[in-house]
Amino acid sequence: MNPEMPHAQLDWDDQGRPHSRVFDDVYFSDLSGLEETRYVFIEQNRLKERFAALPAEGHFVIGETGFGTGLNFLCAWQLFEEQAVAGARLHFVSVEKYPLAAPDLARALALWPELKPFADQLLTQYVAIHQGFQHLVLDNGRVTLTLLIGDALEQLPQLDAQIDAWFLDGFAPAKNPDMWTAELFAELARLAAPDSTISTFTSTGWVRRLLNAAGFKMKRTPGIGHKWEILRGAFLGWPAETSAPAVAKPWFARPPAHKGERRALVIGAGLAGCASAASLATRGWQVSLLERHDGIAQEASGNPQGVLYLKLSAHGTALSQLIVSGFGHTRRVLEHLHRGVDWDGCGVLQLAFNAKEAERQAQLAAAFPEDLLHVLDQPHAEARAGIALAHGGLFYPEGGWVHPPALCQWQASHSNVQLLPHGDVLQLRKVDGQWQARDGDTLLASAPVVVLAGAAEIKRFTQSADLPLKRIRGQITRLAQTRESQSLATVVCAEGYVAPARLGEHTLGASFDFTSDDLTPTTAEHLGNLQLLEEISSDLVTRLHADQLDAEQLQGRAAFRCTSPDYLPIVGPLADGPAFNLAYTALAKDARQVPDVPCPWLEGLYVNSGHGSRGLITAPLSGELLAAWLDNEPLPLPRAVAEACHPNRFALRRLIRGS
Repeated sequence: MNPEMPHAQLDWDDQGRPHSRVFDDVYFSDLSGLEETRYVFIEQNRLKERFAALPAEGHFVIGETGFGTGLNFLCAWQLFEEQAVAGARLHFVSVEKYPLAAPDLARALALWPELKPFADQLLTQYVAIHQGFQHLVLDNGRVTLTLLIGDALEQLPQLDAQIDAWFLDGFAPAKNPDMWTAELFAELARLAAPDSTISTFTSTGWVRRLLNAAGFKMKRTPGIGHKWEILRGAFLGWPAETSAPAVAKPWFARPPAHKGERRALVIGAGLAGCASAASLATRGWQVSLLERHDGIAQEASGNPQGVLYLKLSAHGTALSQLIVSGFGHTRRVLEHLHRGVDWDGCGVLQLAFNAKEAERQAQLAAAFPEDLLHVLDQPHAEARAGIALAHGGLFYPEGGWVHPPALCQWQASHSNVQLLPHGDVLQLRKVDGQWQARDGDTLLASAPVVVLAGAAEIKRFTQSADLPLKRIRGQITRLAQTRESQSLATVVCAEGYVAPARLGEHTLGASFDFTSDDLTPTTAEHLGNLQLLEEISSDLVTRLHADQLDAEQLQGRAAFRCTSPDYLPIVGPLADGPAFNLAYTALAKDARQVPDVPCPWLEGLYVNSGHGSRGLITAPLSGELLAAWLDNEPLPLPRAVAEACHPNRFALRRLIRGS
């Protein structure tokens, strides 16, 4: 983790053009940045004809070193819009160590009025851009931008993608030699698709030789403006004299890409199910969303307010990386909803309520940039929260609360999603290449692909019965807003949380009960929640008149969170359990072996579950991860994080432990 993640430090010339202070170099040519981009990157990679040749469900992937002002991305998007058929999709993956702050990006892009329709969409989604993989969905899902924020040699090795065209656009080799190394070019070769092309504005001899050595056939070509020559090339293949890059272990390899009709069943219409349905629907899949209740978001996803709370680790764990990427993605999705009713980015304050918590917060503040989180002392925390507090704490300025049913509703409203309520799926079986969802003798729906997204209920199916999911009952309490409680200006958390009012009501919670299976709200847990409120702020107790309330009369609801033993969600393709054990039995004797046996996948069967109390942050991005597995797209998360969330991790551990 880099605590600084500094934004680009810019100076602006008298024509309003940005110049990098760190690299003492320009972002684009002073003659015509647009013409240079179109000539060097668009023309040399033959993008016009390649976009025009895409089939209706095809996708094209561009990789770039150096996002800068996003000019190359917007030019590629503009051309894609003109040339590609409806239904085709563009993926743009770009690495950037020093991302521009949003106001600087807006100022730079204002130089190109003809790109305004595209720039405006980018700027709307350019929020919560933090370290690691940041996934932006644009143009209703037709265009996806994955920004890899950080050092290119740290980020690119984590990418799982096949790149059709490379744009090499770092600052000039003399100014920024780290972006032009043999190690970096080996990563470009590892990620290159079989017919991949590449271009760059530089014609430096050693750059050409290093690219040739990595497997690209480079040639000099006449330049534009004051550039005499530039380089373009094609990927010929991994050089024979170099050892080939490591491939994914078979149990984490991608299943064969889905061919055939793009129809899917999603079972469960909560946060995970609606996210999965939306991600497939935007890619042209016809989705049947089965829900046993009479509507969506009826269980844990039905709470009136959920908190965008980032429980991070200072050690860059897979869970922390998932949370930072997932938080950014969810924050961008929320821009489509009605602020104040469906969500509010009012910030989240986590109180340092004891010495251990204060120490944890100090470590996090040292590990992450302050636009993601920073410590507030007690007076500043009080001023931010608008109520008296006994402690300071850690403030997440981009956090807040969400009305989860509104998010689910927005995702499920896609025209390719058909909601099938009152569909209680009791068995799954595969007949003639179709997964059948059945309730006894009744066939509810069938499709070649099915996503199990019904939290712990997915254990009822034989195919997923071994997944170690457990249910934890949680109860929230609803408290009417008072004149005095209107001053609460941010979500405040200690062991529990309380949010500013939504439609005249505060949400307070939530209890944790590992034993009860009964969802009837109890007075005892309402009293427990009031105790959590007392620990947050006795001033807020007074403002809400909570000490005068009759606990028997309190309103609330209870639901089950669903969690896995390692607290990571379970997202990805499912294997056939007995066949898996047979295929990889050698691991029981030697865990370092990698048997050369393809994984026995249950073809077309996927899972998206185990989000615990973090579903708002992890479920939407997990929907995108599932769709990327299914459509053979770049994964929106680092490969190691996708593997850490993979359903096969449990079967693997059991084999290795010999249990």
